[in-house]
Amino acid sequence: MVSITATLLACLTLLSSVLSAPVELRSTSLESRQTAQSAPHWVLYWDQWVNGENGPPSPSTIYGFNVFILSFLLSTGPADQVLEWTYLSNDTRASIKSEYEAAGIKLMVSAFGATDAPTTNGYDPVSLATTMAQFVLDYNLDGIDIDWEDFTAMNKQNGQAEYWLISFTETLRSILPAGQYIITHAPVAPWFTPGDYYPTGAYTIVNENAGYAIDWYNIQFYNQASPQNDGATEYTNCSSLLYESSTTWPYTALFQLNSVAGVPLEKLVIGVSDLQIEPFLAAKFSRKKPAEPSDASNGWIDPATLATCVKEAVNGGWSAGVMTWEYPDASASWIATVRADSFPV
Repeated sequence: MVSITATLLACLTLLSSVLSAPVELRSTSLESRQTAQSAPHWVLYWDQWVNGENGPPSPSTIYGFNVFILSFLLSTGPADQVLEWTYLSNDTRASIKSEYEAAGIKLMVSAFGATDAPTTNGYDPVSLATTMAQFVLDYNLDGIDIDWEDFTAMNKQNGQAEYWLISFTETLRSILPAGQYIITHAPVAPWFTPGDYYPTGAYTIVNENAGYAIDWYNIQFYNQASPQNDGATEYTNCSSLLYESSTTWPYTALFQLNSVAGVPLEKLVIGVSDLQIEPFLAAKFSRKKPAEPSDASNGWIDPATLATCVKEAVNGGWSAGVMTWEYPDASASWIATVRADSFPV
């Protein structure tokens, strides 16, 4: 996902090594906090400026969603909707948070996005995770989503990207206790492709080593085409989205991420986005499933068809939920359509 503000070595043998302890945190009470959320998760991101906005929208505007994620918390600090959240007074933030809690909506922050490359840029994962976890504590948020899209680092396949993500995630969890704070990741589906595509494991290794610290994955199932247009129709129907992806990104359909990559079904949220995007990997780039066809170069499924896919997935034993990028293109009416056949609002 792209921030509107930005214009824009470790090998696998180290993956299970002991990580450095985080620095001492400023005092923040954790007592009696209950933030864990059971599936299904109906997740909506927000980065786009909306005329007249003064903080997140009214819960009634996004009725049917139960997770709202402000974007982005960058390596350099808050930007876009996250920055606006910091500008609100303490009383205003507390009032909004109370309204969201009453409506059953978790309010989270998204880290990084498409314009931020923390691993390539040399940020220490323990130090950066400590800073970002403290932000969650200081600004009374329910958790953090890791939208790490450092393709340069991942494409090197030297183990450094995987180690960085594992270290970063474990440090977050050491500061944000499970059951009290939510930690999610938003990887592109092809990062779970097995075999020679990613010899050092990519997100399969991240899940194997740090999956215990991740509540669920907002899987990005769109904009997966190469410059040669290979994979342009990837994940655009129920068959390729749920059961069997193409040879471009093999074994990365929803149920294959469970059976091949070993990710629990209850952690696999189907991701959808509305952002026009660049190519993916080796110049093949990506994001999530679009709420509008004009918001993605490929991979868009209309809400009614997506609703059919969700129903099929439920019949197959899945119930994790759906994520989309972004508000206001997606709001109450969009999620009502998507949920209509399986989890009616």
